[in-house]
Amino acid sequence: METKVTLANWRTAPYSTHAFHHVDRIIPVSPINRSGRVWELSTDPQSIDTIVFDDQHGRERRLTEVLDATATRGLVVLRGGRIVAERYFHGYDGTRPHILFSVSKSLTGALTGILVDQGRIDPESPVVKYIPEVSGSAYGDCTVRHVLDMTVSTSFSEAYLDKSGEFARYRRAMLWNPVEPGEDPGTLHAFLASLSRATEPHGEVFHYLSPNSDLLGWLVERASGRDFAGLFSDLIWKPLGAEAGAYVTVDMIGSPRSAGGICALPRDLARFGEMMRLGGKGFLPDWWVQDIRCGGDSGPWRKGNFYQLLPAGRYRSQWYQTGSPSGAFCAIGIHGQWLWVDPQREVVIAKVSAQEDPENEDIDFTLMRAFEAIAEAVQ
Repeated sequence: METKVTLANWRTAPYSTHAFHHVDRIIPVSPINRSGRVWELSTDPQSIDTIVFDDQHGRERRLTEVLDATATRGLVVLRGGRIVAERYFHGYDGTRPHILFSVSKSLTGALTGILVDQGRIDPESPVVKYIPEVSGSAYGDCTVRHVLDMTVSTSFSEAYLDKSGEFARYRRAMLWNPVEPGEDPGTLHAFLASLSRATEPHGEVFHYLSPNSDLLGWLVERASGRDFAGLFSDLIWKPLGAEAGAYVTVDMIGSPRSAGGICALPRDLARFGEMMRLGGKGFLPDWWVQDIRCGGDSGPWRKGNFYQLLPAGRYRSQWYQTGSPSGAFCAIGIHGQWLWVDPQREVVIAKVSAQEDPENEDIDFTLMRAFEAIAEAVQ
């Protein structure tokens, strides 16, 4: 399988099963280094294989069947900071970084919070204060908060299966799609600066837009004077006590794909979720975590196209609030990547997958029921 994986097919089945944990062999990356200290997680193995739950259609489902049907590659469940379940499938053993896709957005949102706490970024300031190059784009008159909460007004469409339009151009610029001979893919920054404005005011409608999170990566680099991977390593990965290095894909000039290119071990993703459950673990500001969990305006969310997925939810600083009574919040990536944090039940669930379709709302509904069932079952 390895010899058949190419830039043209790496996100499609069956090639994705291998490619999703060998991204550094396909796309240029920057390393996110770890330190010598590892956050040791004790183990308390519990059986989750007998978990049965009712899905959104009222059908009884077995967790094992759902994990298989959603092409799960790795699943790590923490309860009170202990590993109570850990499973790997389809030739993946959890020892190589797996692509997180848009879970990367939530990690980038956390990094932004540290710089906000340090006074280097003001969420209410105009984006052009930090990146004047985007003054002629959709970002020319919006604030950092609009970017964080996905309420930027733009005509861009998140069309994952687009092969010839603006989204395809976006993927060529990030070096995720092949470029025709003699074609200049451009750069991620140049693409961001080209996005056009829509008619509605900023801040009124939730509009999920991956370029926002790539712009956020550019913004933290400008505000800190550091490269994204090095900054993420020093402010997040080393203090976290990750057990392995991670990496992020970059474009032709080294700009990070902070919206979807971070790759990490499932165990380290679970550690990150546990850090969020604990309120930042001393290095991510507790107030920023609390704002992610409880802050934000539900009005733009109700007007957005994700409302049906989480009718009682919100979106804050690149994280989803589920609206669940348990206070669960989460990060979601295409092809089935999840980080589920349930503060009330003290449960964290990290799931990496190779689902064939980039997005499938029916599967998302089922998985959220599965996560709730897991959280209720483990002790």
